[in-house]
Amino acid sequence: MNSKKSFSSRFIVLLNMMLCFSMWLPISYAQATYKFADRDTCSLYLDVYKPTAENNHCCVLFVFGGGFITGQRDAEEYVKFAKQLNDRGYTFVSIDYRLGLKGANMKGVHAIGSLEKAIAIAVEDLFSATEYLVQNAQDFGFDADKIVLCGSSAGAITVLQGDYELCNRTALAQNLPADFHFAGVIPFAGAIFSRHGAVKYKESPAPTLFFHGINDRLVTYKSIRFFNLGFFGANALVKRFEKFDYPYCARRYEGLGHEVAGIMNHEVETVDGFIRHLVLNRENIQLDATIFDAGVKPSNWGRMRPSVLY
Repeated sequence: MNSKKSFSSRFIVLLNMMLCFSMWLPISYAQATYKFADRDTCSLYLDVYKPTAENNHCCVLFVFGGGFITGQRDAEEYVKFAKQLNDRGYTFVSIDYRLGLKGANMKGVHAIGSLEKAIAIAVEDLFSATEYLVQNAQDFGFDADKIVLCGSSAGAITVLQGDYELCNRTALAQNLPADFHFAGVIPFAGAIFSRHGAVKYKESPAPTLFFHGINDRLVTYKSIRFFNLGFFGANALVKRFEKFDYPYCARRYEGLGHEVAGIMNHEVETVDGFIRHLVLNRENIQLDATIFDAGVKPSNWGRMRPSVLY
């Protein structure tokens, strides 16, 4: 009898310890993987991370970085970013895309054609993922008209270019619904490629939150232009947004280059505020800030030039 009481007491103590310990365990984040496209060279997948707070029915569609030659959708820093946005009520989707500069000819005049092709196939894959998400939005728990693009470096180029192609209804966007628009765009060190001179939108672009380092030499902060051929970074794009009164926020980082491509976990509150005000509340805001952030340290890779990467 005493043995039974002793076992019962130990069991209750152990159970209480387990319950107390469970209070300190990290939240279990719901993540599932789906195939959204088959290409000649590969199949493409996306990961869906569901909200752990009250669902605001908004989806952040993320495109990873890596110079169009490397990278993966489930890298540690992106999963951390997903979880932080999940805790604020967002669905987070991270996608694959084909790496068009892997093994490409980047010498001399060939570099321009190779880059243009790499951007185009990345945007094509982004649009296939978007089409899949629009078709399955209800099952995933968000509204199809609340898809916010977000990307880092090559991914930032892809999301900016994607909204540009959609607003001009180019051939790349032909499979998306005629009335579809992205709800917002958040590029961490991105730019737009154009063969038609300065960037022009036939339809208003989505509200955009620009992050860019003023000293970025890998993805230009300003613009690189030769006649009608050009690559336009945050500084050039903000001028267009200002001229035509498109809603935007810009964060220009003094003393930093391409490091800004990797600061998404440092800027979660800014991302959340932008989406809540300019996307969900549809506030017509233009906010431009040049900042020095001691929390973001300069690095050697932040000063990298394209000639080193390719």
